[in-house]
Amino acid sequence: MACFCEMIGVACFLAFVLSLSSKAPYQLKMGMFGLVSGIIVLISLPFMLLRPKDHRNALFPAAGCRILGRMLGVTMEVRGLENVDVTHGSVVLMNHQSLLDLCALAYLWPVIGKGTVVSKREILYIPFFGFGAWLWGTLFINRSRKSDSINCLNKESRALKERQCKLMLFPEGTRNTKDTLLPFKKGSFHIAIGSQSPIQPVVISKYYFLDSEKKKFKNGCVIINILPEISTLNTTTENMNEVIDKTRQIMQTEFTKLSNEVIQNFKTD
Repeated sequence: MACFCEMIGVACFLAFVLSLSSKAPYQLKMGMFGLVSGIIVLISLPFMLLRPKDHRNALFPAAGCRILGRMLGVTMEVRGLENVDVTHGSVVLMNHQSLLDLCALAYLWPVIGKGTVVSKREILYIPFFGFGAWLWGTLFINRSRKSDSINCLNKESRALKERQCKLMLFPEGTRNTKDTLLPFKKGSFHIAIGSQSPIQPVVISKYYFLDSEKKKFKNGCVIINILPEISTLNTTTENMNEVIDKTRQIMQTEFTKLSNEVIQNFKTD
């Protein structure tokens, strides 16, 4: 354990040093974020083994990830807590931009309720992180096998009702750094409509300080807004496209609004 503490101490010191320079190499900062996140999960594993597949297992790694984000110069503000209802399950939909979305999840996890996520099976094989994700209840699916995906959808539909889970998903399906959200995939909407659970849009403002093409990773601020739930009661798959369009429009409008706010208030050269 002492060795692990020394590892994370050195890593966090390096992260702090990198945060002092807005011109620190993009690859180095992103690499540091991934490395230290993995170390935090590694340190947490012995404690998580005491209660496998429990959403509370992610609370300590989430706290460490929030600290790491601040050390790298990224601050995040969560709004809309009044829209969270922990008395029932819901499908929480978020826009997907970068590996830094892990940091946004770290801010959401303590406040959203009984959080759980669905992820591609490849994540399971990432050292330390994959096993940790399994221990905090992540459900892994093989996207190349349709039967696996369908079974996953059915399982999560039951979990939303029986365990009042908050299933967090990225409906775009892949990372997107543009100003316009990608078309939403139908999987998450099948879960919401199949379980008659509400949809809770969560919008993360644009990472204006991050540019993977120009390899820039500056200090910056992010706003995460939890929007009011969208009911799916009496909704069927026949009018699923209407629900998808409505949800995407709400999230796009809020994404544009929040992104303009952070750029105007916090952007520096």
